[in-house]
Amino acid sequence: MKFSLQANDPLSKARAGTVTTAHGEIQTPIFMPVGTAGTVKAVHQRELKDDIDAKIILGNTYHLYLRPGLDILEKAGGLHKFIGWDRPILTDSGGYQVYSLSKVRKIKEEGVTFHSHIDGSKHLFTPEYAMDIQRTIGADIIMAFDECTPYPCDYTYAAQSIKMTHRWLKRCCARFDSTEPKYGFDQTLFPIVQGSVYKDLRIKSAEFIASMNREGNAIGGLSVGEPAEEMYAMTEVVCNILPEEKPRYLMGVGTPINILENIALGIDMFDCVMPTRNARNGMLFTRNGIINIRNKKWENDFSPLDAESDLHVDLVTSKAYLRHLVHSKEMLGAQIATLHNLHFYLWLVKQAREKIIAGEFYEWKNKMVKVLGNKL
Repeated sequence: MKFSLQANDPLSKARAGTVTTAHGEIQTPIFMPVGTAGTVKAVHQRELKDDIDAKIILGNTYHLYLRPGLDILEKAGGLHKFIGWDRPILTDSGGYQVYSLSKVRKIKEEGVTFHSHIDGSKHLFTPEYAMDIQRTIGADIIMAFDECTPYPCDYTYAAQSIKMTHRWLKRCCARFDSTEPKYGFDQTLFPIVQGSVYKDLRIKSAEFIASMNREGNAIGGLSVGEPAEEMYAMTEVVCNILPEEKPRYLMGVGTPINILENIALGIDMFDCVMPTRNARNGMLFTRNGIINIRNKKWENDFSPLDAESDLHVDLVTSKAYLRHLVHSKEMLGAQIATLHNLHFYLWLVKQAREKIIAGEFYEWKNKMVKVLGNKL
């Protein structure tokens, strides 16, 4: 994997770059749609590519490991071939899912024992096995196995947790470096900075992660319930330490406003279930604010979803029709809303990139964050 920088914003830490992988180039800043179980919910791969122009999507190690399972993925020739996607894929390591399964998992030095949410069967993820699983899935970018601490989190626990995450990282690197990719193309390992909302722990973790000298770096354990100001403060601390010449990925973030503010702090890559999950509940993100399409005010509104958009469904679907579909629980409603939201998120990061290159990002960002949270 290669990363090159094209431009830096003069008034913030925002930057425009290009990540080059075996499956294509990714222009940053970028938002990555989340395809948990080998599908971005309610969106066909052709739409992801042709309508939304997603440059990279996510797969989820925990879910793919349980279903369809490693045997099927390996027989298929990896996740790209299994789902019919020829652009880059990133997989998380399962650490976050294990964090969210707090009632059915046990964390030890060896790794994490957990029970499947599907059938209750018992499994063990070690750092080494997380690397092996992701080799078999075959993503272009794979994540280190870490512990994602909850919020709020006791300082002593957070301090012990980053030590274990760092020990696990050494084991991840050793296994990754001693194994070969399975499908004839290179893979890249990103370590993850942890440390909850404690500045000294974030500094310690960022310094350790930077010292591992991998091709890219990630920041985890934010967007888990902490106030946005805490997220921004921790991101700024970490971005000041992580090397400039490598991409920085902020995991699981977030709202359109979160994304713009974190781009200003030096983040290059984002993912979040928010645009897809909220779409299925009738919440639409737009350049003027947020629409709850379920509200009665849209019942007789026959104007397009977004007349300024270049997305087909935005131009041919009226607000009244989408409201009807969502209220009727028609699958088409979820499809249209999901396409709209993902297209908007990708439009937003593309605009951010253009403004960074033009030297106009900071002023534009400040203008946008004032309207993006408006309830329309």
